[in-house]
Order: sequence, then C-alpha cells, then structure tokens
Amino acid sequence: MSAVVEMPEQPRRRATVPAVAANVDLVQAALKSGNVEMYREAVALFKELEGMAARKAFDNAMADAKAKIPVIRKNRRVGFDHKSGSDRTEYSHEDMAEIARTVDPILSEFGLSYRFKVSSDVNQPVRVTCILSHRDGHFEETALTAGRDDSGKKNAIQQVGSTITYLQRYTLKAALGLAAAQDDDGQSSESAEPETYAPPPGSITQDQVDFLRDALAEKGAAVTAFLQFAGAKGWFAGRKQRLEELPAKHYAAAAHAIATFKKA
Repeated sequence: MSAVVEMPEQPRRRATVPAVAANVDLVQAALKSGNVEMYREAVALFKELEGMAARKAFDNAMADAKAKIPVIRKNRRVGFDHKSGSDRTEYSHEDMAEIARTVDPILSEFGLSYRFKVSSDVNQPVRVTCILSHRDGHFEETALTAGRDDSGKKNAIQQVGSTITYLQRYTLKAALGLAAAQDDDGQSSESAEPETYAPPPGSITQDQVDFLRDALAEKGAAVTAFLQFAGAKGWFAGRKQRLEELPAKHYAAAAHAIATFKKA
C-alpha cells in the first residue's frame, strides 16, 4: 500500500540570476549555429547555473523562514499505564496540527512548501519521506522508517495511520530543524528538578529526548525501565539516570536498543 499526502506549493518561477538569463542567449545561439556539441555544452551549463540559483534561493528562503518560526508549543499530553501495573509513562508533545498551524504561513511567505511520500508495503516497515521544496525548484528530502503501531486495540489501518502521523511529525521537524518547547504541562514521572534544570554539557538535545520518549511509548516500554537498562550499560557514568542526561555519544546506541525492544 502506498499513498502521497501533499501540501499545496506556490507557483513556480525561474530563478532571476543574471548568469542564468545570459546563458539562455548562449543556448539559443548554439541552437542556431547547428553545432550539436556546442548546443549540448550550453544546455548543460544552463542547467548547472539554474540549479545553483535554485539552491541559493532555497537556502536564503530557509534562513529567512527559520528566523521567524517560533518554538513549537507542546499541546498534547499523553499518559498510559503499563501492563505490569507498576509504572506509568506521561509526556507532552506537539501534534502535527500544531506544527502545521505554526509553520505553514511562514513557509508560504518565503515560497517554501512540504509534502509527504508514504510507503507501507505488506510485512514491511512504514516509511515516510518529507519533501521540502522552494518555488524556484530546489527540494530536499528527509526520510524515516518505523514499525506499525500495534499498541492498544488498533486495527491494521489504524496501526499504519498512527505510524504515518508519528513519522510525519519527525520528518518535518528534522527537515526544518524545529525546536519544541519544554514540557509546560507538568513534569514527566521521572523528573523532580525545577524548570531551571539544565542537563550537563555533552548531553543529548531536547529533540533527541522527545524522540526517545516517543519511541519508548510506541513500544509500550517504561522510561524508568529504559533508564535502568541504560544505567546497567554504564551510559550515565556519574550522571543522574534521566533521559536529559544521556550522553550524546550513546544516543545512537540508545535509539537502536529501543528499536529492538519487543512490544509490551
């Protein structure tokens, strides 16, 4: 099964770079000359300059947009009890609607748009690719893959839909380099420090913390159980056992370990 969810793009227009415009005349002159080799070289040069202009326009638009995009508000509070009955996981996150509400008007202002390609073949993980485009033609892709969310009592379609929504959030955030606000709706179960708490240098970022939390929740695993696992691995080495203090050098290993957890 495959599907494409698209956001409307702005009307395309040619990059206005003098070298590109001048090279149009060179292509036309080569065409009139009847020299095939000259024509091919002129067309190749034209395409290269046009691509460079489009990339420059994309980078400039991204810089302007990033300067205006605020920190995304975490508007969703999630909590669930584990099957063992001895633990509970609670965390906050920003949903896709909140991200879109915040960024769409700003991206549109600078000629940027995004769309998603989704692949969900039988017995294969769900793959979502976020395509971030500029109206002058340059685009970049960010892709993530995850298993189907079979937590709760979801049917097959709901499992795929839940994973697609999850991956859309993370691919768009990664493509735009978005930052999420700190949890302002109460602290998570393992947190006891005040809001002024700052992780020690060399710790993972807040986005990485959020990713690990969501990955654990998708597996139905308790944060405290993971912290005990990480502590046994020696990953904290003198630090407090909490996600925010996980050293950045252990992030990839932590993400891989969670991905291999069996669903609770």
